Amino acid sequence: MSTTSINGEAYTDQESDTIPLLTSERSNINSTSQVAIVGANVCPIESLDYETAENDFFKQDWRSGGKIQIFQYVFMKWLLCFFIGLIVSLIGFFNNLAVENIAGLKFVVTSNMMLARSEGNSFNLVLFGMAFLVFSVSNLILTLFASIITAFIAPAAAGSGIPEVKAYLNGVDAPGIFSLRTLIVKIIGSISAVSSSLFVGKAGPMVHTGACVAALLGQGGSKRFRLTWRWLCFFKNDRDRRDLVTCGSAAGIAAGFRAPVGGVLFALEEMASWWRSVLLWRSFFTTAVVAIVLRALIDFCLSGKCGLFGKGGLIMFDVYSASVTYHLTDVPPALALGVIGGIFGSLFNFLLDKVLRIYNLINEKGIVYKISLACAISVSTSCLLFGLPWLASCQPCPSDASESCPTIGRSGNFKKFQCPPGHYNDLASLIFNTNDDAVRNLFSKNTNSEFQYSSILIFFVTCFFLTIFSCGIVAPVGLFVPVIVTGASYGRFVGMLVGSHSSLNHGLYAVLGAASFLGGSMRMTVSLCVIILELTNNLLLLPLIMLVLLISKTVADAFNGNIFDLIMKAKGFPYLETHVEPYMRQLTVGDVVTGPLQVFQGIEKVGNIVHVLRTTRHNGFPVIDEPPLSESPVLYGLILRAHLIELLKKKAFMSATVPTSIDALKLFPAGDFAERGSGNGDKIEELRFTEEEMGMFLDLHPFTNASPYTVVETMSLAKALILFRDVGLRHLMVMPKISGVRTSVPSVSFSKILPVD
Repeated sequence: MSTTSINGEAYTDQESDTIPLLTSERSNINSTSQVAIVGANVCPIESLDYETAENDFFKQDWRSGGKIQIFQYVFMKWLLCFFIGLIVSLIGFFNNLAVENIAGLKFVVTSNMMLARSEGNSFNLVLFGMAFLVFSVSNLILTLFASIITAFIAPAAAGSGIPEVKAYLNGVDAPGIFSLRTLIVKIIGSISAVSSSLFVGKAGPMVHTGACVAALLGQGGSKRFRLTWRWLCFFKNDRDRRDLVTCGSAAGIAAGFRAPVGGVLFALEEMASWWRSVLLWRSFFTTAVVAIVLRALIDFCLSGKCGLFGKGGLIMFDVYSASVTYHLTDVPPALALGVIGGIFGSLFNFLLDKVLRIYNLINEKGIVYKISLACAISVSTSCLLFGLPWLASCQPCPSDASESCPTIGRSGNFKKFQCPPGHYNDLASLIFNTNDDAVRNLFSKNTNSEFQYSSILIFFVTCFFLTIFSCGIVAPVGLFVPVIVTGASYGRFVGMLVGSHSSLNHGLYAVLGAASFLGGSMRMTVSLCVIILELTNNLLLLPLIMLVLLISKTVADAFNGNIFDLIMKAKGFPYLETHVEPYMRQLTVGDVVTGPLQVFQGIEKVGNIVHVLRTTRHNGFPVIDEPPLSESPVLYGLILRAHLIELLKKKAFMSATVPTSIDALKLFPAGDFAERGSGNGDKIEELRFTEEEMGMFLDLHPFTNASPYTVVETMSLAKALILFRDVGLRHLMVMPKISGVRTSVPSVSFSKILPVD
């Protein structure tokens, strides 16, 4: 029989797919056994699994644990969830604190320079020119700082980080995404980028930040810096680390929007591909800690001790505590907003995907090009933000304004800008402001006559395109807040068109517009619905928000995928789709496997193991027992690359191929086979062996998973996909239905069906 393996997508051109067999003995193995490993192919990105390698070593270590160890494991995992919630909430609060104060100081200084003008027109132009210079230079410095630290220190911190975390929770561990360096750059870079008046948000980076905090706590410190905590050794495995990362991503959304339930649902709906009931409880506990801590910190800020921070930035808008009434006549405008959101959302995703691909071509030329691109976007944004308000005409201040008009300083609904006393610039109130305050102005009630049609249209077009061009720069930037701002702008415009024919005020239409654009671009429903409700503190809007989200997602799905999946695809992350393609039901797993597959004997020669590990990138290898170890060739199980490297590192060699009954726990501590974390595992290229050692043998039986998942070659491809995803597998063995029959199978591109190793 022939051995076979899956042929993966963009990484199949590597040489390890066609490595010749070492010896004639190896050929004998191939001629007497047929096994296909689905998902165990070549890929420079490490793939992880939920399944536990239940080898004899694991079982012996598990049985040696008593009730105290079990209690310690459960208690420490809940305690880690508490610390994740506490740390992420503190980071989220101080992120808002820093952004509001840095951006607020910038706007206060610029506004004061514009107000300190004299009667002479020429001197006015000089003052406005100086104000523009201060505004643009400060934005450029902030953007330059965020780009430099990201490009030189932690390139993995660029972007929102949501696609990377989602890929990890789906089984793909990109290098460096959870390192301490990435976490620090993510926090500092996000503060700097958001403060620079770019149309970017900080909620997306908070998801990545929460995941980094969880991953670092779960791996129990760092061996490199001699900071390792033994009491966290329980969680140095794929499953527990992934559970903690899921809790961290939920905490990130909860801290970004003060939406604890929305954070849990976001992790369930969008992030995690494998969910358990106990994980629901732990993530809910984590976000509850976030909500409690943030509430306490916001109460502290209400006393005026947080500078320009005010009531907490975007943590909660809380703009609709009053009762809202609507009638059947309000449903058609809501339906229209859903359709508009679906069309604009799909167009947004299409354009952003094209822009990101162009940016990738520029970024490939070097770090200088990356930083130059970010600086060019910053300068262009500053020019637009400072210049566009001049297109709007000044409006007289309303007599019943709920706040001072015109507004002087950082925020408010009635920015003075260049207008005479008693007048305000409505476009400046939206553009010459932070994104958080722009959302608050659009969502505000009792302001139906505040904005002009032209101002809202200019603001919508500006937000739409600046968001597209800003989100691909080399800096920690998110999409959530810009998408909310953009959707709220055209939602407000629809409300203005409907006018007195609707019982809803324009601010409520802005909320529905934000929901429609979120649904059209991100394609989530339940989590976004809850997040918006928690943001606006208005449960009475629930039916309309649900309707808008369902329609916008349905319309947008007819054109393309959600934005995070498109970014994942652009970055080259192998991703296992949730749905089964129709053609998969017409194929079997035997139709898509190919070979040759590298296998090991139960007692294998060290030289053979070293050669295979150095010449392939597989993460799992079948272990075959042949006579005299067994009466006939039999599949013993599956052994992982990391375990083989650890055995070679410890040099637990034998001089002969004689089976020995050894106590693995006496030779190896359990921590030696724990998850290394942050991609810092040992490499086979770093190990050196003498000629004598290369001729010795390794007994693989105690470290081989003797109960791997196996299927017959006649199983449908659709069924294998469901099994692979629902169980959370990394390796799936395909066995021949009839022993002793040679089969010929074609090679098929498998990039969208199963994750590669």
